[in-house]
Amino acid sequence: MAEADSTDFDLLWYLEKLNKKEFMSLKNHLKQECLEIGLPEIPRFDLRTAKQDLVNLLTTFYEAQHIWDMMLSIFQKIHRADLCEKIKARRKRNRETHKALVKNKILLQWEKCLFGNVHNTFYEETIVEVLRKLDTVYDPRSTFYTNDVFLVGEEGAGKTMILKVVLLEWTRGDIWKDVISYIVHLTSHEINQMSESSLVELISKEWTNGQAPVADILSDSQKLLFILEDLDNVEVNLNVDESALCSDSRKQVPISVLLSSLLKRKMAPGSLFLISLRPEGEAAVKASVKKDHSISLKFSDEKRKKYFTLFFKDSQKAMRALKLVQEDDMLVNLCQVPVSCWITCVALNRQMEMGGDGKLPCQTLTDLYAHFLANTLTSGAGITTSEPRRVLLERLCLLALEGLFHDTLHFSDGDLRSVGLTKADVSVLKALNILLPSSSSTDHHTFIHLKIQEFCAAIAYMMVLTECQIPSAHKKCTGRRERYNDFSPIVTSVFGLLNEKRRKILETSIGCNLLTGELKNYFLQKMKSLGDHPKAVEHHMPLFYCLFENQDEEFVKQITDSFLEATIYIQENKDLMVSLYCLEHCHLLQKLRLSVQCIFENKEPSISKMRSLVYWRDLCNLLHTKENLKELEICNSDLDDTSERVLCKALTHSGCRLQTLKLSYLSVGTRFEDVFRTIVHNQNLKFLSLNCVPHSLKMFSLLGEVLENPMCSIQHLR
Repeated sequence: MAEADSTDFDLLWYLEKLNKKEFMSLKNHLKQECLEIGLPEIPRFDLRTAKQDLVNLLTTFYEAQHIWDMMLSIFQKIHRADLCEKIKARRKRNRETHKALVKNKILLQWEKCLFGNVHNTFYEETIVEVLRKLDTVYDPRSTFYTNDVFLVGEEGAGKTMILKVVLLEWTRGDIWKDVISYIVHLTSHEINQMSESSLVELISKEWTNGQAPVADILSDSQKLLFILEDLDNVEVNLNVDESALCSDSRKQVPISVLLSSLLKRKMAPGSLFLISLRPEGEAAVKASVKKDHSISLKFSDEKRKKYFTLFFKDSQKAMRALKLVQEDDMLVNLCQVPVSCWITCVALNRQMEMGGDGKLPCQTLTDLYAHFLANTLTSGAGITTSEPRRVLLERLCLLALEGLFHDTLHFSDGDLRSVGLTKADVSVLKALNILLPSSSSTDHHTFIHLKIQEFCAAIAYMMVLTECQIPSAHKKCTGRRERYNDFSPIVTSVFGLLNEKRRKILETSIGCNLLTGELKNYFLQKMKSLGDHPKAVEHHMPLFYCLFENQDEEFVKQITDSFLEATIYIQENKDLMVSLYCLEHCHLLQKLRLSVQCIFENKEPSISKMRSLVYWRDLCNLLHTKENLKELEICNSDLDDTSERVLCKALTHSGCRLQTLKLSYLSVGTRFEDVFRTIVHNQNLKFLSLNCVPHSLKMFSLLGEVLENPMCSIQHLR
């Protein structure tokens, strides 16, 4: 081991300090110590074993941390306080050495905030808030104590920055002073480079020559913290069978087995975890741990207001911009993190400065991203002619597309060169805050946000570019191309750019020419095929988002006129807004299948809920404005009393021509008693289907009364 004093880890040196009586006493204690720690007895051990032979036996059969824990305990029992103090001094020195290594690594990686004082001010307050929570949650004396903490936030929420500050605060002794002795920090990028490893190797990777004091680190695993960054991005399976888990820190195992063994405490029992991830990956990762505490970095309305105020400085301008966002659920959903707020604020601010009437022509995200790119790439930073702007955009878009094709978000210098980006180009793109230094990979760059990379990739689809394979492409991930087929975020943006008005934002300002003819024909043919075979798609929401981004009335009509059936899953206000826009264009729609979740359930009165009800009312009104709509199915839904009444009002409207009503897999809180009562008033309803609907004697009685009513037209009940 690379220690200041080579005798620190020389077990024989310690044994040589014992006289015959002490050594015999040590051997007499060994058996009991093994039992207390839960270790098997040493095979072929007897009291005549010599010192060197004992060292060989111990190091062969036991892990280092167990050996030294036993030695410390026995030295205390045989009254060799000097040897105990030597071990304790070594452990203290190694803790300080480890902190110095962590601090140096963080400072080397540290990049100053590239967005000015707005981000600095905002992050400072957020970090203080998170630090306060983290400082107590791992303390066994705290009422909030837990072994696992999740830091949950969208891309760009500041998770990486928070983790770096946390590490620095710990090295300075300002957090977890007597709670955590060692920290192992791993990013998803690092994990994805590993095929197999041992815990010893994992711990040793940051130490000089890979020689870490593993015995000291693992001797008190209750004070060992693993920080796993972006765990939802790892490419390994964390649901490993219990029989495959490993408890030996020295054994080489697949990285999936190693991580699972750590998370389930088969290895390093009692250790602590701080895991950062995005909301969509939270459920899958939580399945691997037993107990957890989550810290959400999602923007509240109050935080969003504070951010806009900090950005614009002028309070009237800030409120004007904020109002534009709050009136659009798509923008509200986007502005959940500082980076997305910055992109939005830049676009809004520039439109305001151009003398607009305050209504930014950003009806869609395509509008927003197109304005952001166009305005940013023409803002100066050494770009003076139209051709360099066009060439720079082409190279940037090729990088974005190849990166997503090859599952690469962090680009090396070689990647940048492979698509034609020069050092000067990269300097310009960094100055414009389109490319940023990677927070997880040294000497790499990344797009300001994944959404911008996806939008640039969509532009690449509409350019004549030469395909290449960037050097960082992982051969094992070539199959990831499929992730961006069909109605992915890239295709959604392509649909948006098929709208001439949105396309011109880029073409006019940057001097590029985006191709549309073949793409339009391709999508029209594909949509016609889906209309003819409605079962070919599980649900229509991804397609509806594509159409919403397009908003070319003639193009949308050509596609939606082919749809006789639609299945939509609604989980957010923006889903309601998008569905409403598209369903209004489905003039020949005959069957509608709805799943409504998380919109109305357990919500306090708010602007968001009021808007949900408005959208829902307009959606329910389609039941009597769509002449061809004959069948409605509501499944896997949780409506409240208010939304239920809105539905009933639409069902009893004189223009409602529904003939079939199906209710299935409804939440326990959904009663639908009012729905049953409306059946009497709709003379067109002939077929009623109830499947896994919450029931009671009262409900069965009510249903019986309804069906026996002479005004009821139901002929078939299933």
